[in-house]
Amino acid sequence: MAGSRKPRFLKKVWRALRPTVLVLAAIVLFIEEWGWRPLAALAARAARWAPVARLEVHLRRVSPKAAVVIFLVPALLLFPIKIGALWCIHRGQVGFGIVVILAAKLLGTAAVGRLFIVLEPQLTQFAWFVRALAWTRATRRIVKAWLAACWPSRRSRGWLRRWRTRRRRFGRS
Repeated sequence: MAGSRKPRFLKKVWRALRPTVLVLAAIVLFIEEWGWRPLAALAARAARWAPVARLEVHLRRVSPKAAVVIFLVPALLLFPIKIGALWCIHRGQVGFGIVVILAAKLLGTAAVGRLFIVLEPQLTQFAWFVRALAWTRATRRIVKAWLAACWPSRRSRGWLRRWRTRRRRFGRS
């Protein structure tokens, strides 16, 4: 009897937590769509600089295990900086702490985005990484569909469509 309650209980818990989980996933998606890609593109421009280009050539040759370690380096290096920023916020320097956290997030996102592009062939040699990547992509599709269906998204698309129409009319007048 307890076994039959557990799945029902988990379904109730999931039903209660689903909106929160989807909002958090939407935030991650927003960061990825509007942060990861442009910042990775910016990092790609930096890769045209000879020392960075040479480093990328070496990175493309590392073993899969080394690639995993290298992929984690930005998070490990930025963690103490983020802790310091939280300490600044705790000490009353809220503005400075927030700026440091945002700068670290931007820098880390750019680095991880570029490292992912460079190290993807090595990283995808691990089954667990391929599963995590597939799960991430599937979750992104689910969240995008959910966002497209929710009323704020539909309303903002309507506003954007009307704004573009008015802008075109104004430009032709």
